[in-house]
Amino acid sequence: MAFPGEELTEGERHMQELAALVQKTTRGCSWWERHGVDWACLILALSTTPAGFMLLRSERLVLFCLGLLLLATAHTVVTVKGSHLASHSSLSQSKFWNKVWEVLFIEVCGSFTAEIGIHQHLKLHHAYTNVIGLGDSSIWKAPFFPRYIYLFMLPLAVPAITPIVAIGLIQDLPVMTIIRTFSTITLGMWAHCWLLVRVSGFQSLFSAFLCMMLYKAIYSIPYIHVNIFQHIGLAMFSPMKKPKRIYQMAYGVLNLPRNLLLDWSFGHSLVNCHVEHHLFPKLSDNMCLKVKPIVSKYFKQHNIPYNEDGYLSRLRLFIDKYEELMVDAPRLTELVGIQ
Repeated sequence: MAFPGEELTEGERHMQELAALVQKTTRGCSWWERHGVDWACLILALSTTPAGFMLLRSERLVLFCLGLLLLATAHTVVTVKGSHLASHSSLSQSKFWNKVWEVLFIEVCGSFTAEIGIHQHLKLHHAYTNVIGLGDSSIWKAPFFPRYIYLFMLPLAVPAITPIVAIGLIQDLPVMTIIRTFSTITLGMWAHCWLLVRVSGFQSLFSAFLCMMLYKAIYSIPYIHVNIFQHIGLAMFSPMKKPKRIYQMAYGVLNLPRNLLLDWSFGHSLVNCHVEHHLFPKLSDNMCLKVKPIVSKYFKQHNIPYNEDGYLSRLRLFIDKYEELMVDAPRLTELVGIQ
């Protein structure tokens, strides 16, 4: 933002022009387009959970596995898509209801702490996207593990690790926040196990707990993949030489192609509209999809990179260059001549 009397840099001008085009499109959209479509996805996912719990009663392996898949998908839609939208206040225009959805989706359903999760995501990852030491996606790195262990086995431990990490992170928060977070995480996990015992017919809380960990882990591998594929391996910046916002997101963020399962489970803003999401983080998944043609067209017209790559292509890259991308220190990128 330039002060009165100052000229805008090229990057600032591009961002203002693009924002005006996006705002022109979003201003006339209905509540259904801005919030309703995504709420419909969340409600539909939740509506499949009774069938999922009932199918786990079956002695037929096919039906039992179908129950696991239904519960895994519903859990992922709520805890990934729902939590992500709630953290960006994209589910409602009400601050009160956004706070309710944050606690429900992130803590009760996701077993993490809303305050820390939102701080890490909004204040660090979004504000300092690909800035080394701040928003460089280093939270997803574990360089002491070999590539195949990290990419295909370690993600399966995410559901078990998440509440442990959450409890460790809340120690410096206000006492009431600690009590609330501990209570909501405990309530969410207990409710899962209670339903598995009462509805699905598991004989003990321990067997129910193991089943819960199993279906929560089903989408963990693509979840970790998506988080690293879209930032790591792209341009990395120094805190002292961070480019203007539009260039920071253009060079440091990547879109994956449309994928019915991942679009449904994770949401467009985390998969095929990640560039648009980083540029306009308050837009819902459906609105990110709506403005995607505007953003891509503007970038191409002004010779700004619009990064896109396939899931399997990124996976091959990370397998081939695991040491360089996930173990060694990232190289700094200096966008010479770009302001």
